[in-house]
Amino acid sequence: MKIVDYIKDTYNELIHKVSWPSWDELQESAIVVMIASFIFAIVIALIDVSFRNIMEVVYTLLYNA
Repeated sequence: MKIVDYIKDTYNELIHKVSWPSWDELQESAIVVMIASFIFAIVIALIDVSFRNIMEVVYTLLYNA
């Protein structure tokens, strides 16, 4: 019976105690997440290009020595 009690308590908490965001708040949060993800992707891409260029220089120096 503990599983049934758990499900009842979970349902009660979701319906009566959780404060759900409004549609406007949800849209604003989604926009913030999209912008942050885009900025994060650009930073990772720049780091990737930088490391690739550094490694090309290192390998060129090692193999031409």
